Amino acid sequence: MNALSPAPARERPSPETVAAVIRELTAQFGNRVVTSQAVREQHGSTLTWVANQPPDAVVYAGSTEDVQAVVRVCAAHKMPVIAFGTGTSLEGHVNAPYGGISIDLSSMNKVLAVHAEDLDCVVQPGVTRKAVNEHLRDQGLFFPIDPGADASLGGMAATRASGTNAVRYGTMKDNVLSLTAVMPNGDVVRTSPRARKTSAGYDLTRLLVGSEGTFGIITELTLKLAGIPEAISAGVCPFPTIKAACDAVIVTIQSGLPVARIELLDEVQVAACNAYSKLTLPETPLLLVEFHGSDASVREQAERFGEIAAEFEGGPYEWATKAEDRTRLWQARHDVYWAAVGLRPGARVIATDVCVPISRLAECVDETKRDIVESGITAPIAGHVGDGNFHTSPLVMMDDPDEIARVTGFIERLVARAIAMEGTCTGEHGIGQKKMRFMELEHGPEALNLMRTLKRAIDPDNIMNPGKVVTV
Repeated sequence: MNALSPAPARERPSPETVAAVIRELTAQFGNRVVTSQAVREQHGSTLTWVANQPPDAVVYAGSTEDVQAVVRVCAAHKMPVIAFGTGTSLEGHVNAPYGGISIDLSSMNKVLAVHAEDLDCVVQPGVTRKAVNEHLRDQGLFFPIDPGADASLGGMAATRASGTNAVRYGTMKDNVLSLTAVMPNGDVVRTSPRARKTSAGYDLTRLLVGSEGTFGIITELTLKLAGIPEAISAGVCPFPTIKAACDAVIVTIQSGLPVARIELLDEVQVAACNAYSKLTLPETPLLLVEFHGSDASVREQAERFGEIAAEFEGGPYEWATKAEDRTRLWQARHDVYWAAVGLRPGARVIATDVCVPISRLAECVDETKRDIVESGITAPIAGHVGDGNFHTSPLVMMDDPDEIARVTGFIERLVARAIAMEGTCTGEHGIGQKKMRFMELEHGPEALNLMRTLKRAIDPDNIMNPGKVVTV
């Protein structure tokens, strides 16, 4: 059930070391150091079937200097350090398998600067995407990366998140211009100036974006912004089969239609969303689509999409013309995890994702759908299919060993299928603990050893979020 890669070659700190670190931190931070069982378990919370592994203490940081002070104490004692934002990750990123100190960044939640003329802003890592967009709205700007959960921007950068808008606006790697991070020795590094591009030296920004807290702790980000579109058109289009829906997506992307969002829900997920979000969507495979631009351009784009859908027996394409209707529709899409919970009361939802080249999307989703049926499991499918990324959410009764085995086998086959199609074991969830065992299959031993070399060079004592991404 919880088969993970071999544990890194390190041990938990001794009780004496833990006590010494907590004493030093308490002397500096007072009641911002918390050791209660409930708070520690909250910071080991993980939306997977990997067991909760709480840290030894939690420190609530308020500044880069606070993070630096905590890291320096931990480095002196070779104590693990785990960054914590909002705890919405899905692959065990915030667990503390070797104990250590969790640095809670939720109080570092300010928008520090907005440069409207340059279309960028500077934020602290604990601010959430919804809070950023509330702050930006009056200036006609928004931050387009939308993973669904109201995640922290630091966590989104650390996991290289994306979401529903990625097909048009890219992922976090495309939208973080620069960042500030505290490194394992306590040094503070700024990775790049605020300029839109640079060819000066190694790309440290992208080295840290997606590193999942294993190289350093992000304490400030400079983000690329976009203008709020003049017009937005969204709608729903049902299809007779999941393959027909995926084929329509492929043609839409290959034809160069500038779709902002194009999301797939299979009939199981649609039924769950109808029940949870009080909708009346047709319970058949369908696409949720959105276009951004001028009134004329979005009308033309929507009409062209309707024509493409009809080629695959899709339709009718129904527009959601009111802003409140669009909001309700996309909120239902973002709530698919919680909607899935209602399909089998008492079951655990195991959310997982893969991503394949867009040309292989229909084949991969269709084979996955057959695998679900043949495995006799309940696993709704949803996905950001405009860039080949889709999710399944198997529901597992954790007291049923046979069901656990069937779901485990299904996930193994799903990943192997995606990688065989030149895809990846995760398009946006990240590796954390849960997908470490797939890293060599995807990257090969040479690339994986290069990653280990980088980890050892940057974090020789393996204190930064140990037990995640790669073993060292």
